[in-house]
Amino acid sequence: MNAITGTLAGLDLRAEIDRLRKEKNAVILAHYYQRPELQDLADFVGDSLDLSRKAQATDADVIAFCGVRFMAETAKILSPDKIVVLPDMDAGCSLEDSCPPAAFAAFRAAHPDHIALTYINCSAEVKGLSDIIVTSSSAEKILSQIPKDQKIIFGPDKHLGGYLARKTGREMLLWPGVCIVHEAFSETELLKLKAQHPAAPIAAHPECPAHIVEHADYVGSTSGILDYAKSMPGDTLIVATEPHIMHQMELALPHKHFIGAPGADGNCNCNICPYMALNTMEKLYIALRDLEPRIEMEEGLRLRAKKSLDRMLDMAGGTVGQGDLGRP
Repeated sequence: MNAITGTLAGLDLRAEIDRLRKEKNAVILAHYYQRPELQDLADFVGDSLDLSRKAQATDADVIAFCGVRFMAETAKILSPDKIVVLPDMDAGCSLEDSCPPAAFAAFRAAHPDHIALTYINCSAEVKGLSDIIVTSSSAEKILSQIPKDQKIIFGPDKHLGGYLARKTGREMLLWPGVCIVHEAFSETELLKLKAQHPAAPIAAHPECPAHIVEHADYVGSTSGILDYAKSMPGDTLIVATEPHIMHQMELALPHKHFIGAPGADGNCNCNICPYMALNTMEKLYIALRDLEPRIEMEEGLRLRAKKSLDRMLDMAGGTVGQGDLGRP
């Protein structure tokens, strides 16, 4: 038993979180990669684009973000008058870590004729150095609106950038970042799994390396994969992304069977995001109780980052995505 769990022993955490949510006029946002118990109590569950829109539109006083730090920062950038708390401030991202702001600024300076189309999985500082932010669900739509003769830097995910380049025929300079979760999938083990379930299609997130994506019947964002699960032929799907997304699939489609794509050891649980896993019910309760740890941001940085996010929201268009299943 850890110190936090011991201190809160005997509390009905679900009831206490519900009480604090009402008392503090808080909204709880959760990403699809969060633990099932956090998804189940969230007001909204979604992908990065869905959650960005929800953060911008909410009339709550407090946003409790069950996700990783760059997501909570995005909520603060879009809703500066809200208190934004993150259950564990150590919930970072390997893509964010791969792209230090100073190095990215130098890369941009070396290519002054390029615009920076940057994946949302980056720090506020890198957002402030970027022209347009994209998510995996909005990237292709946004890319199609950029003139063909405009040179582009894409970062920090080289696999997502490479996928977009192959699909659209656009040449882009790619920053060499990767997601440690999607990088861990094993092609050998995936093919073994496919041999066991030959009729099952494979759905993959574009953060996966090309040697995984090339075996997929569908490639798309988390919300896109959820939509594909609803419309796919057959009743079994192999899922090549963080396995906690399967919780939403099982809730929405209890008659279907979902199998996580494996890592080198043949186990899909090796692909659980260690950063997303840092958030717990206990930490969420404490964050709502104390309104800490809180996301704070210097106003100049916020405004610089907001420009690239506003362009994303404008160019992505529409309302909250179909992948937002709401509160179960």
